[in-house]
Amino acid sequence: MRLFLSSYRFGAHYHRLAALVGEPGRVAVIPNACDAWPEVWAGAVTSDTVPLRKLGYTPETLDLRDYIGCATELEQTLADYPLVWVRGGNTFVLRAQFARSGADLVLRKLLAADTLVYAGYSAGACIMGPDLHGLDDMDDPAEVAPTCGVEPQWDGMGLVERRIVPHIDSATDPDGYGNRLAARYRAAGTPHWALTDDDVVVVDGDRIELLR
Repeated sequence: MRLFLSSYRFGAHYHRLAALVGEPGRVAVIPNACDAWPEVWAGAVTSDTVPLRKLGYTPETLDLRDYIGCATELEQTLADYPLVWVRGGNTFVLRAQFARSGADLVLRKLLAADTLVYAGYSAGACIMGPDLHGLDDMDDPAEVAPTCGVEPQWDGMGLVERRIVPHIDSATDPDGYGNRLAARYRAAGTPHWALTDDDVVVVDGDRIELLR
C-alpha cells in the first residue's frame, strides 16, 4: 500500500510522491470534497490540475457522482490510473461520496493490491484515518444531507491508525481550528498527526514516515 497524505498538496516533500509513483502519467483527480460548494467546484479542480500538469502528469477529473451505485465500473476505471489525487474540502461530504460510489471499498482493494498510489490532502488525507470524530470542529457534517441525500458517516477508511489534523499554524486556517483540534486530541491522549502545510505522512508498504 502506498499513501501520500498531506495538509496541503505536496507539502514540502514532492520528491517522496515522485518516488512512490515513478514516471509521471495519468492521474485521477477526485474533487468531491467540494460537492457542497458548486460555485467553487470548477475552480477547485483547476487549482489542482494546473500544478499536476506542470509536473508532467496528465490529470483527469473523476467525479464520484458519476458512479453512484456503480462500484464495479468505478473499480475498472480506477484500475487504469497509477495515481489517485483526492483534494481537500469537507471531509464528511467526501466520506459520503466514497460510500455512495463504492470508492471506499474499491480503493481499499486496489491499495491492498498495490496497483495505484493514493495521494490526498486535507479532507483527502483526513478520510484515511480510523474515524472522523473531532473533525466536525473544522468541517460541517450538516452539509452532507442536502448535498448527498444521506446522513453523515463518522467512520474513516481506517488505512492509517492515527487521525490526521491538517493546517497547523496555516494561513489557510486563520481561525486556528486545526490547532485547537490538535490540542483537544493531545489533552485526551488521542493518537494523531498534527500537520503543518509542509508536513506529509508517507506509507510505503509496512513503512510509515512522518516528514516534517
